[in-house]
Amino acid sequence: MNDRTAHLTDIFIDSFVPLLMAGIKFTIPLTIISFILGFVLAFLTALARLSRWSILQRVAWFYVWIIRGTPLLVQLFIIFYGLPSIGVVIDAFTAAVIGFSISVGAYGSEIMRAAIQSIAKGQWEAAYSVGMTRSQALRRIVLPQAARVSLPPLANSFISLLKDTSLAATVTLTELFQKGQQITAVVYEPLLLYCEVALIYLIFSTVLSAVQHQLEHMFDRYAAR
Repeated sequence: MNDRTAHLTDIFIDSFVPLLMAGIKFTIPLTIISFILGFVLAFLTALARLSRWSILQRVAWFYVWIIRGTPLLVQLFIIFYGLPSIGVVIDAFTAAVIGFSISVGAYGSEIMRAAIQSIAKGQWEAAYSVGMTRSQALRRIVLPQAARVSLPPLANSFISLLKDTSLAATVTLTELFQKGQQITAVVYEPLLLYCEVALIYLIFSTVLSAVQHQLEHMFDRYAAR
């Protein structure tokens, strides 16, 4: 092993734990918190889009239109760098959570809306025929089936969110990618460090993909036979 290889190996080993800890301390919690809040927002937005009240439909449509039509990076900049100009100062982690949550809410609502609408009308009619109300039919019959339909795209959104959290580096949050940038500035080995960052993201994504596979098996009982 020549000196160059030994030097790169030492850097890889020394930087792996700090990078991994940044991912565990910031990237993973940021992803989970943002997705949970975004999921709730997506569900409420989907219901609003399907509501019989036109005002709710319009408000939900406007929210989805704005968020889907503008870059996530711009949204983060508005929240973290723009709002202080009107006296609203938000710390980096909170700003990132807000930005990612509203993004997940907009995109996730379309997934949920499509999943609910994919359930055959006969399912609704069958529920009504046994005396269920619309809310009961939705909760007991439609949503369990829609959950099975929406699980794969929602899980994919979760994995995509994990990777999108790298944008939080632009609002000074020391997550995995930002930590990689900091170490790179010291050791001057950008190719090695960014490949190492990519490797850790790949590890996280692989674990989440395995969890997704298990969840899909759990929801198989709702699949059409």
